[in-house]
Amino acid sequence: MSAPSKKMTILLVDDKPENLLSLEDMLQAPNRVFLKAQSGNEALKLTLKSPDIGLIMLDVQMGEMDGYEVARLLKSNPKTKDISIIFVTAINKEEQYVLKGFEEGAVDYLAKPLDVDITRAKVSVFEKLYFYQEELKNAFAEKDKINKQLERFMFVVAHDLKSPLNGAIGLLNLIAEDDRIKNEPDLHEYMQIVLTATNHLTEMITSVLDYTRKIEEEQPKEPVEVGQLLRHMVKLLFLPNTVSVEYDTEFPTITTTRLKLQQVFQNLVTNAIKHNDKENVEIRIGARESQKEGYIEFYVQDNGPGVSQRDTDRIFRLFEKGDSANGTGIGLNIFKMLVEEQGGKVWVESNPGVGSKFFFEWSKQ
Repeated sequence: MSAPSKKMTILLVDDKPENLLSLEDMLQAPNRVFLKAQSGNEALKLTLKSPDIGLIMLDVQMGEMDGYEVARLLKSNPKTKDISIIFVTAINKEEQYVLKGFEEGAVDYLAKPLDVDITRAKVSVFEKLYFYQEELKNAFAEKDKINKQLERFMFVVAHDLKSPLNGAIGLLNLIAEDDRIKNEPDLHEYMQIVLTATNHLTEMITSVLDYTRKIEEEQPKEPVEVGQLLRHMVKLLFLPNTVSVEYDTEFPTITTTRLKLQQVFQNLVTNAIKHNDKENVEIRIGARESQKEGYIEFYVQDNGPGVSQRDTDRIFRLFEKGDSANGTGIGLNIFKMLVEEQGGKVWVESNPGVGSKFFFEWSKQ
């Protein structure tokens, strides 16, 4: 691994100054910073003051507070419990003492006199682990930052959509009360359908607004009859006569966030219609028990152009599409994100020219 730009701080703890100098000289490297402590109390103070410590080389035998007690206190503190500790000792090499060191939180044990090559090799391993962990923390922090930006974007869009929609609903209600509409049964029925759809859209936008105001742990879950959800969703899509949706199986009732599951199915159904190359679009939806305990496996099948083998993973990536697809490439990525968010996975089986079958696992609880 190439030398990281960020440095790792190593805390050396030994009550003999000559041992500290010897160990520092042995472990010198451009990307390392060393702190030194000559007692357990000093080591604890330095650790609390220095959040960048990635490794502690801790002598076992010290006056007042031995290495075991120092390790025990470090592991009991949430701020320091994840720091790697290597015990260094000239005595107590018996198995029972080595095991005690591991019980107190040490990740490794080195016996004096130290072998230079072994000591350097072990420290290098923990150094790499430290930098990998730092990269992972940074990746999670960036992910949280992006998620917060997306939530703010969702809030702004949903809020801006709701205002003109409320005005449109008010106008539609006035039109619905007009005698010219009431006296025409067909027009009156169409108007009621439009009002139902617009009111449902308002509810969906309200749900999006609520979603952006709550963290993931607070997202409400409720019993959802999946079959009822699907039929209601398809009805409100106002599909043309050239599109048929069939249900291959009975559907369970699960406890989940209704809006998320509806969005998953809606993305798959609209995707199947949008990219279909046939005169008559045929969509089939079904469910079965998943091999993964606690999950249901759903699928949405279409008779569209299909997906080539090399595109079966690519189509789920953000802003990427199959070679023959149109659109932004966002829909299937959102579908994948929503499914993986609650522990499931997505995949597709496809025959080019015949159609595709999109699968996903969804938690029952």
